[in-house]
Amino acid sequence: MKTVFDKATRDSLISRIRQVNENSPRQWGKMTVYQMVKHCATWEAWILESKPNKHTLLGMIFGKMALKNMLKDEKPMARNVPTSAAFKVQGSGNVEAQKAEWIAQIERYAHYVNHGFVHDFFGKMTTEQVGRLAYKHTDHHLRQFNC
Repeated sequence: MKTVFDKATRDSLISRIRQVNENSPRQWGKMTVYQMVKHCATWEAWILESKPNKHTLLGMIFGKMALKNMLKDEKPMARNVPTSAAFKVQGSGNVEAQKAEWIAQIERYAHYVNHGFVHDFFGKMTTEQVGRLAYKHTDHHLRQFNC
């Protein structure tokens, strides 16, 4: 299973992020290129820096099962998976600046220290689960824009 804690995998993701540009064709969803790169940079910072999150009731009921299903194999995340309101980005901005921020966040996984991360829906996650989810999330959005 691919994980952002593997240097070769991080390097591959970074190479793909560098391919993203204003003209990258969206394959599904409603996000613009800017909204996607900003969403991803913000999401990575949340994984890397956040204190334990409040586990939602729906997550307490279905979260562990959903996480297990999502991480069971190499299959990419499904298209059009809903995102938390906290990670929805509006408007436009500087794609290159957001790409640089996103790349910096990906590089920080080399020194990951947020063990015991609690996802608001999935609940408490192991470091292995975090690494695999972070890979799948990044891969999902790069595929969304054909990169």
